[in-house]
Amino acid sequence: MGLEGWQWFGAFGVDEALCRDALGCALSRGADFAELFFEHSIQNALGLEDGAVNRAASSVSLGVGVRAVFGDQTGYAFTADLSRDAVLGAARSAALIAEGSAKMPPLAFVSRKLQNFYPVDRAWSEVPVSEQMPLLSRLEAVAMGYDPRIVKTRASFSTGEQRVMVVDSEGHVAYDLRPMTRAMVGCTAEQGGRRESYTANIASRQGVAFLSDARLVGLAEKAAKRTLFLFDASPAPAGVMPIVLGAGASGILLHEAIGHGMEADFNRKGVSVYADKMDQRIAPPGVTIVDDGTWISGRGSINCDDEGVESQRTVLVEDGILRSYMHDKISARHYGVKPTGNGRRESFRDPPLPRMRNTLLLNGPCSPEDIIRSVDKGIYAESFLNGQVMIGAGDFTFYIKTGYMIEGGRLTRPIKDTNIIGNGPEVLKQTDMVGNDFQFDEGGWTCGKDGQSVPVSLGMPTVRVAQMTVGGVGGAA
Repeated sequence: MGLEGWQWFGAFGVDEALCRDALGCALSRGADFAELFFEHSIQNALGLEDGAVNRAASSVSLGVGVRAVFGDQTGYAFTADLSRDAVLGAARSAALIAEGSAKMPPLAFVSRKLQNFYPVDRAWSEVPVSEQMPLLSRLEAVAMGYDPRIVKTRASFSTGEQRVMVVDSEGHVAYDLRPMTRAMVGCTAEQGGRRESYTANIASRQGVAFLSDARLVGLAEKAAKRTLFLFDASPAPAGVMPIVLGAGASGILLHEAIGHGMEADFNRKGVSVYADKMDQRIAPPGVTIVDDGTWISGRGSINCDDEGVESQRTVLVEDGILRSYMHDKISARHYGVKPTGNGRRESFRDPPLPRMRNTLLLNGPCSPEDIIRSVDKGIYAESFLNGQVMIGAGDFTFYIKTGYMIEGGRLTRPIKDTNIIGNGPEVLKQTDMVGNDFQFDEGGWTCGKDGQSVPVSLGMPTVRVAQMTVGGVGGAA
C-alpha cells in the first residue's frame, strides 16, 4: 500500500525528495520529531424529500499538514497548495515551536505494511447517479408506505473516499484508502392534530454493497416505527432508580461519559478522573471495555491512525481493572508505552489527538431477559437523543429518546424525552449486570473534540446500572 500512496500523491507533485526536504525544514530548529500528513478526499451527498431531489453536492479536499514535536509541545502548519515552496514554507512555520540544533531528515523511507479492515468490492466512484437514485427512492418509499400516518419523509446518502499518506522523520510511510457510506431516513407522522418526527441512520466503511435491500428496508422501517412509537410515549417519572441500557446504541453513553476520560491527553494533563487509576479497579468484575480500530468495516475503524501507527484492539478495562489509555505518539512517549493507534484528526488542517475508534463494552454472563426481570421499577433505554458531558469529572446529562418503563420485571408503558443525570465513573461502578447479547451499532456516529470531528462506532450488550437519577422531562422531540 505504500507504493500506491507514492503513486497517488505523486500525481500532485509529491515525491521522496519533497518529503525529505520538508522534514528537514521541520527539524531545522531542533524538533524531536516531524511528520507530513497528506490528504486527498472526495465527498458526495444526494438527498430526497417527499419524492424530489433536494440535495446533490460534491466536495474535494487536498493538502498537507506539517507537525513538529518538541517535548510535549506541537508546532503545526498546513497548506492546500502542494507546490514545493508552499510545502517547505509550512514546514518552516511548524519548526518555530523548537529552538535548538537542526536534526537531519531520513535518508530513505520504508512503507508500513498494513492490514485492510474495510475491503470494498465496488467503490461509490464506480456507481453512477442513475444507479444510486433507485436505492434512495426505495428507502423513502418503504418509510412512506409503512403507515398512513406518515405524512413526510426525507432520505439521503453521503459517500466518500479519503486517501491519506503519513511520512515521518523516522523514515516511516503509511498510506490508507478509507471508504465511507452513510444513509439517513427521517419521518414525520401526524395523529389527532399532533406531529412527531424521528430520524435514523446507518454507516460503514464499505462501498455500495453496504446498502443491501434488507438493510434499506430495515432502516426505513426503524425510522417509521419509532416515529409512531412517540405518539404513545411520555416522559418517565423523576427519581433515583435502576436503568437498563439496551444493547447497541446505548454505547453512546459509554463513549461520551466514560470513553473520553480514557483518552490519554486528558490523563497526561491531569484532567481526567482516571489519571491516577491505572491498574486499579474502576468497575465490577465482568466489565471489559475495548477500543477496537480493527472491527471489519466499522465506521470508526482505521488501517492506520493519522500518525501512521498500525491500528489495533486496545483493552482499556479488563474485568473491571483499568489497563490502558488511548494513546497518540506524544502521550505514549510521556507514559513510556507504545502508541495504541488512536492519534486521529479531522483533516490535514488539524493536528492529531488521542481519539476513540470503535468503543465497545464486551459480553458478560447475563441474559437480557434476566436483567429486565431483576428490576422491580426502573427504565429501559432504547435510543438516545443527545447529551452533555464534563470530561474531567465525567458528570453527564443525557436524554432517552425512546424506551420503556420496567415494572415488576416487565417492559410496560413506552417513554420518550426522559432526562438521565449521572457520573461516568459512578455508572461504571454501578454496572452490576452485563448481558450476553452484544450488539455493534451501525449508526452514523461522529465524535467532536477540540473543534475536530471524526467518525466513530460503538456497541455493547444489555447492562443494568443499579441506580441513576431520572430527571423526567428531557429535550425537545
